[in-house]
Amino acid sequence: MNERRARSFRTTALILKRRDFGESDRMLTILSPTHGKLDVLAKGARKPLSHKAGHVELYTRSELLISRGRDFGQVAQAEMRAPYLLLRQDLTRGAYAHYAAELLDRFTAQDDHDALELFPLLDETFARLCDQALDPRTVSRFYELRLLERVGFRPELHECVIGREPIQPQSQFFSYAEGGAVCPDCAARARASLHAVSLDALKLLRHLQRSPFASVANLRIAPALHDEVERLMLGYLVYLLERRLQSAAFIQRVRAT
Repeated sequence: MNERRARSFRTTALILKRRDFGESDRMLTILSPTHGKLDVLAKGARKPLSHKAGHVELYTRSELLISRGRDFGQVAQAEMRAPYLLLRQDLTRGAYAHYAAELLDRFTAQDDHDALELFPLLDETFARLCDQALDPRTVSRFYELRLLERVGFRPELHECVIGREPIQPQSQFFSYAEGGAVCPDCAARARASLHAVSLDALKLLRHLQRSPFASVANLRIAPALHDEVERLMLGYLVYLLERRLQSAAFIQRVRAT
């Protein structure tokens, strides 16, 4: 009995990625609150009559029974718990779900138990993206800041990362390399590449960083301010990851249609 338990485990899982494997199988990248990020094989999931297919859709929360294998686990049973249907029915919201999943995937490694605490954040983000009363851009900015904090790259927005003096209420600069705001005086002497950030953008980022989601959910943010903050955050994320995000480019294409 103990041996059987050791060879398999049951877990809640968010489906981050899936790809075809062989003639009828799917390889899934999942996030588990107990086992972190894993690749698991859903055998037969591409068959039209497969009982697993509808339970391992992208960006859903499912209950999985996983049998341990030599190279990766296999999904023995699957039952969907939260379908998050709008993420597959609405192209825009689905694009933002893809972005949230890709960010988490890029910042975590396989079998990374540090990813355990990210499960509630991503689950809540999927649920918020399904709420048509919420702006997906606000949901995404909030998610980015919480994710960065939990993986050790929280941007410094309250003091100059060079001079360490408190940031004053005026337009500032941002250093991707130093990970935070740079005051105009230090910016004038800095040799590194800096990016201008308006006072309104800095205020918005601070508010998103320090506040619970309930306090920012209904913010009315001008499109130009959304664009500025998005450019800044995306630039910082690309700098940290040293690669461009396919999902960010997809969001731009969707927005242009």
